[in-house]
Amino acid sequence: MKIFCLEDFKVEFEKLGAKKSYRDLEKEIINYFFEKPAEELQSGVRLNNSDQVPYIKKRLSGRGGYRCYFLLVLKNDCLYLMFVHPKTGASGSSNITDKSKAYLYKKVLTSIQDQDLYKLSLDGSKRHLIFKKINNIRV
Repeated sequence: MKIFCLEDFKVEFEKLGAKKSYRDLEKEIINYFFEKPAEELQSGVRLNNSDQVPYIKKRLSGRGGYRCYFLLVLKNDCLYLMFVHPKTGASGSSNITDKSKAYLYKKVLTSIQDQDLYKLSLDGSKRHLIFKKINNIRV
């Protein structure tokens, strides 16, 4: 599975990662999204009706953890992380608005088409994410 993300995801991830109370976010993302088959990644609440390109809202780290929004493109074996937010704490919120969900969906489709994304990988220790900008290259 190739994993990409929007700028929105990267910005929020970095902002949250700078706060002590959210230091487990990187570990949660690595544990859930990396080295898993597509079938395991389809759990969560579907925000569209597509079986081949599901738009999913997934809770990470239990009730007080994080909520992650992503798009799976099964035929290409690609996952696109769109946004993440904590459920609790100073930056926490229970959910994002329907308008925000629609905005993210439109933005990810445009970003895929324009290849305006970051490709995610793990460092050698497999404990840290690496973000690599992929403007207009084949992935």
